[in-house]
Amino acid sequence: MVAMWNKGKGKADMQRFTGKTSLIAAGAVFRGDLEFQGAVQIDGKVLGDILTEQGLVRVSVEGQVEGEVRAPHVVIDGEIVGDVYAGQHVELGPKARVRGNLYYGLMEMAMGAQVEGGLRPIKEQDRLLELPESVDDAQ
Repeated sequence: MVAMWNKGKGKADMQRFTGKTSLIAAGAVFRGDLEFQGAVQIDGKVLGDILTEQGLVRVSVEGQVEGEVRAPHVVIDGEIVGDVYAGQHVELGPKARVRGNLYYGLMEMAMGAQVEGGLRPIKEQDRLLELPESVDDAQ
């Protein structure tokens, strides 16, 4: 019965980007904008924007980003101070902390995750029901 819900569809993991994975190690501080193809795992701290058009950004439990994150797939277990744009899928682990707006295609959020900002779906045409502003508009 679980298979009928297509669990995991749209998700990406680090293994998919074998050979194209970068790491900002624990204790390391990267200053500046980071543009890449593939995947990056943030175990340390990034002070700047992170951008990929075809890839994955993973912020581990101890990882921190101060800047904007733009990627098709974003997995957050640590802290991001800035807006997050996950074009396809964002996953928020139980220790995730986001201070900024979260723009997403699909979202998965564990109990305990914190977002101090707006949750904004990217694809408005996917909304199931949009009510009119007043009863008069519906007639």
